[in-house]
Amino acid sequence: MIQDLLRDAERRMQRAVQILEDDLKRIRTGRASPALVEKLTIDYYGVPTPLIQLATITVPEPRQLLIRPFDPKAIPLIERAILTSDLGLNPNNDGKNIRLNLPPLTEERRRELVRVVQKRVEEIRVAIRNVRRDVLRDLREMEDEKMISEDERKRAEDKLQDLTDKYIQKANELGEHKEQEILER
Repeated sequence: MIQDLLRDAERRMQRAVQILEDDLKRIRTGRASPALVEKLTIDYYGVPTPLIQLATITVPEPRQLLIRPFDPKAIPLIERAILTSDLGLNPNNDGKNIRLNLPPLTEERRRELVRVVQKRVEEIRVAIRNVRRDVLRDLREMEDEKMISEDERKRAEDKLQDLTDKYIQKANELGEHKEQEILER
């Protein structure tokens, strides 16, 4: 039972770190990356659809994304989604493709992006600690119901704390790496 709780906690913590990793990929650095827009949601015939399912996204130049929709009728929908997103990019439409030119980051925008990264990392740290809190509560309930002994609970709490520290460290490392990537010129 304790092993099941710890495995579940590790799976949930791992998932939180994976979400952080995916989120950080979408934060713009000085280089173009398809991850910047691939999960952008497009209202395609009334169905919210990720851009990656509607078009191919390539990087023809270091500061440019080229979006080739499978359906040319989706171009205005994609443009609208890009304009209403928080990316701050203006799409250029040639009738078949959409080009996104990424301007160089200003110092102010870099600091703003670093704050966004720090906020996301903190949210994930809180999520990891919430998983720990839930498992601790379950362990105490198991002890109160005489399903496990106090020693078993304490050993499980130590293992849980090790897991928590491990995943918080991973989240911190991801955040620090992304901050360095944003700040490099």
